[in-house]
Amino acid sequence: MSDTALQWVAAGIFAIALLHTFVAKQFEQLSRRYPAHAGLFHLLGEVEVVFGFWAIVLVLAMALMAGGAPALDYVESRNYTEPLFVFVVMVIAASRPVLLTVMSTVNAAARMLPVSTPLATAWLGLAAVPLLGSLITEPAAMTIAALMLAPQIFRPQVPEKVKYLALGVLFVNVSIGGTLTSYAAPPVLMVATTWQWDSAFMLATFGWKAALGVMVNATVAALALRKHLLPASIGRGDTVPDGVPVPVSVVAVHLGLLVGVVLSAHHPVVFLGLFLMFLGFTQAYERHQSPLILKEALLVGFFLAGLVVLGGMQHWWLQPIVSGLTPMALFFGALGLTAITDNAALTYLGSLITGITPQSQYMLVAGAVAGGGLTVIANAPNPAGVALLRRGFAEETIGAGGLLLGALGPTAVAAAMFMLL
Repeated sequence: MSDTALQWVAAGIFAIALLHTFVAKQFEQLSRRYPAHAGLFHLLGEVEVVFGFWAIVLVLAMALMAGGAPALDYVESRNYTEPLFVFVVMVIAASRPVLLTVMSTVNAAARMLPVSTPLATAWLGLAAVPLLGSLITEPAAMTIAALMLAPQIFRPQVPEKVKYLALGVLFVNVSIGGTLTSYAAPPVLMVATTWQWDSAFMLATFGWKAALGVMVNATVAALALRKHLLPASIGRGDTVPDGVPVPVSVVAVHLGLLVGVVLSAHHPVVFLGLFLMFLGFTQAYERHQSPLILKEALLVGFFLAGLVVLGGMQHWWLQPIVSGLTPMALFFGALGLTAITDNAALTYLGSLITGITPQSQYMLVAGAVAGGGLTVIANAPNPAGVALLRRGFAEETIGAGGLLLGALGPTAVAAAMFMLL
């Protein structure tokens, strides 16, 4: 079987996987209509399972068309550092000591603002925490923001349209909020070394524009939510009684391990070792812990690993598109393509183009991060947000169409900031 035929098969499977994300909600309905197969339909209705499932289909297709050894070689040639890192940082960032520390800081800041405390905490959760992603990485910021906002905003009692607007704002703000430094946003990280972009350059070129966009988006969402807000609290079935403080020493260990994981984000041997230390520590001081989000984090890691496998076979049609566009077309092309592929994959392809101009570099990255909230696959932290927030939506699923509509406005704001300022 020729390589061309395999490429077309891989592109077809990728298209089916993308379509699957848009119709995942329908599988939940099928699970109720056909209870005998409810388990299978429920599994296929999990957005986090989609790309991992179709990645397995792709590998089986490769094995049938090219042989088992080439298929295994391809799978082993992929880099799974990002899925592993997102899994680890989600679990640690969602731990009770870290969440209580962030929430106490947010609540203290909210009391200083000249608005009601629930409105202020919602605004800070949609603005300050995504910007914090420039320091602690976007996946960690997404995890903390989602768990903070889930019991306050993403509840069944809140209208779906308002929740989808808030979700779109959260996803877009996390995507652009990581651009104040050169290491926190995956699409920036892909080009920072090649194009010699340091954190000072990112702050001066992208960061301040992104911060303005984040604040505008958060303000619009907070105003739309003002009638539906509850005081911020920790969800996820916290088993520790309210008001029980966490010792400073325990908080320090958790924060220290989180910082260590962030600093070693490109070295899985290091951050996995730190994660094992974290697991041991949480067992030793279980009385200060809530249940770890291992299942949710594993599903997100599975999703991202599937995207790595599927995405690696799409370069043959993506790269000619990226390399053949003018700077203005590159911005809008990246903005649109990000909706159907990971934005880090797009900027990585751009880093391979020889002689790309500084203007084209800017337009590519600006379009990629501005479009990072349009779909679940647009930005690596998005599956984490979906996994942690979907229970607050109808049928406990987040519809791709609803997310797209909710993100259009915030995306337009982000695009305007990068294009006009």
